[in-house]
Amino acid sequence: MAVIGFEEKLWSAADKLRNNMDSGEYKHVVLGLIFLKYVSDSFQEKWQELMDLDPDFAEDRDAYMADGVFWVPTNARWSYIANHAKSPEIGKVVDNALDAIEKENITLKGVLPKSYARPELDKRILGEIIDLFTNMNVGGTVAKEKDILGRVYEYFLGKFAANEGKGGGEFYTPKSVVKLMVEMLQPYKGYVYDPACGSGGMFVQSLKFVEEHSGNKFDISVYGQESNPTTWKLAKMNLAIRGIESNLGTKNADTFHNDLHKTLKADYVLANPPFNDSDWGQPSLLEDPRWKFGTPPAGNANYAWLEHMIDKLGQNGKAAIVLANGSLSSTTSSEGEIRKNIISADLVEAIVALPDKLFYTTGIPVCVWFLNRNKKHKGKTLFIDGRKLGQMVSRRLRELTEVEINKIAALFINWQSKNEYIDIQGLCKETTLEEIESNDYILTPGRYVGTEEEEADGELFEEKMERLTVALSQQFIQSKKLEQEIRNQLEGIGYEF
Repeated sequence: MAVIGFEEKLWSAADKLRNNMDSGEYKHVVLGLIFLKYVSDSFQEKWQELMDLDPDFAEDRDAYMADGVFWVPTNARWSYIANHAKSPEIGKVVDNALDAIEKENITLKGVLPKSYARPELDKRILGEIIDLFTNMNVGGTVAKEKDILGRVYEYFLGKFAANEGKGGGEFYTPKSVVKLMVEMLQPYKGYVYDPACGSGGMFVQSLKFVEEHSGNKFDISVYGQESNPTTWKLAKMNLAIRGIESNLGTKNADTFHNDLHKTLKADYVLANPPFNDSDWGQPSLLEDPRWKFGTPPAGNANYAWLEHMIDKLGQNGKAAIVLANGSLSSTTSSEGEIRKNIISADLVEAIVALPDKLFYTTGIPVCVWFLNRNKKHKGKTLFIDGRKLGQMVSRRLRELTEVEINKIAALFINWQSKNEYIDIQGLCKETTLEEIESNDYILTPGRYVGTEEEEADGELFEEKMERLTVALSQQFIQSKKLEQEIRNQLEGIGYEF
């Protein structure tokens, strides 16, 4: 995660205030306040602009709505809240402010956290956090671009995900992974869909991509769904801070059992669904029309996610989906047959293997499936082995660098356009459907790209591993034989086991 300075400084100051408060609980306290500061600052800037033009328009709600600015009642404006920061009633002041904003802005109904008055929340700490945010330097122009607070929110999301680890990082896909997916998929225009959207990072990065490539953010429309109610609220706030209009439904909902976008046909699907979910409710969905390539097994949702997303793709739709590596080779239950059917339908455009330790929730290496209903190179699939990529940024977390992201994205884009692309031993290879078929429809990139170089003794790494595996197996067999021989000898002299 790139640190620009003030985000890290602000995080350090805010984190010191939480004392013994659980990170998962503190997350909603802080992110709710960041959102409140954002809507208030945006409102205040517009209010000042209208006051300078004509004071009569300063309290005209329509003037704010026309610019996409949330209407903020007097008792919800940051100046009012900051004046009560030292009051023992500050919790109720904040709750009332958030409630007032929800009532005045229908798109925020049921989204904002309103539990600041609860007794267990230390009001002194709450007041100090408010003081901290009050002193944030948000200049007029920067506030208008919705960048400072957006960056703070994004940085804080990542830090909370890291702190909560396996139990709490599920709402957040690491920024470097999202950026790689977006740079490869290039969602310039159309409908962008994420059926397991977490806190909305895929949408934020898609919008950044459009803006960085001189596109118009109004050319993309985002549709998403999230089953966790608190995470759904985080997504709504995250997108509102960025000024992204979205359709995430009116509430959280399970994508498999309550699809909120049944008729949607997306131009782009970007998703990081839960890995290897073993309890996704398959028995009640056995005859679901989404399973065009076979019924996914009850014990693992990986292929249910794949088939759901394929079903959501439009005629020229493309998808980038993060899955556990097991999805590339598993033959458990019906998975091997489903994978064969998806490959045979010529939907798999590329597979990218990624290194381990990229995610807060798990240390396992993962992969990204790139699917395309209208591939440029029919009957061809690009394999990229990126398992050696990334730099360790902490003892247990790795990140892809900007250079690495650009390198992998360039490989894919150059291959699509046949622009200076060549296979690189150990990194990338264009493969035919016939070759994949000859490999039993296994999609593990290392099987196709080979190894980077020969070992010093001239023996390939895979050959050496095979030789060592055989040798170890033989040693194990010999040891078992020896153990049985000793047992026989001891039993012969009357020893009982």
